Amino acid sequence: MKTKVQLLREEKHLTQTELAEKSGLSLRTIQRIEAGNIPKGFTLKTLAKTFEVEPESLVQTNSKSAIINRVKLINISVLSSLIIPFGNIIFPSILTYKSKEPEAKELGKNILSFQIIYSVILSILLIVSPFIQKAFQIPLFLVFLVLFKSINIFVVFKNGLSLNQNSTLYINLKFNLL
Repeated sequence: MKTKVQLLREEKHLTQTELAEKSGLSLRTIQRIEAGNIPKGFTLKTLAKTFEVEPESLVQTNSKSAIINRVKLINISVLSSLIIPFGNIIFPSILTYKSKEPEAKELGKNILSFQIIYSVILSILLIVSPFIQKAFQIPLFLVFLVLFKSINIFVVFKNGLSLNQNSTLYINLKFNLL
C-alpha cells in the first residue's frame, strides 16, 4: 500500500533523492515516511509546503485499508482456538467489539457468527462421538476434532486470501447471530 507522500512524489515524477533535496529533508526521512511512518511537526509542514498541499492531507490514513487490516486481525485471532478452548470466539469477540469502524464490526460479527455455529457443531459431535464410536470401532473423538480443526484453519486462510483480494469474506453468512 502506497503512502500519500509516495503517491504525491510519483505524481510529480520525483525520486526519493530529488524529494529529499527539494524539501531539505534527509533521504532516510523520506524512506521512513514511505515505509509507513507518519510525518509530524516540522517534517509534516515541510512536505506539505513542498507538495503545495495542506498538512492534514498527508496524514490521512486509508480507512478502507485500516478496516481490512482490522478484519484480518479478527480473522487470524480465530486460530487461538488451537491453543485455548473457545479462543475462536473469545479473542475475535474482544477485537470486534473494540473496533471503532462499523464495517469492521459487521465483518467481525460475521466471523464470530460462523465461529459460534462451528463451535456448537463441534461440541455436539464431540459429545456424541463416544456413543457412536462403538459402532465404528475407531476413535471418532479424534477424527471429529482433527477434521473440524482442519476445516476451521482452511476457512481462516480462505477468508484471509479473500480479504486481500476482494476485501470481503470467503464465508459470508446471510444471517448474523449477534
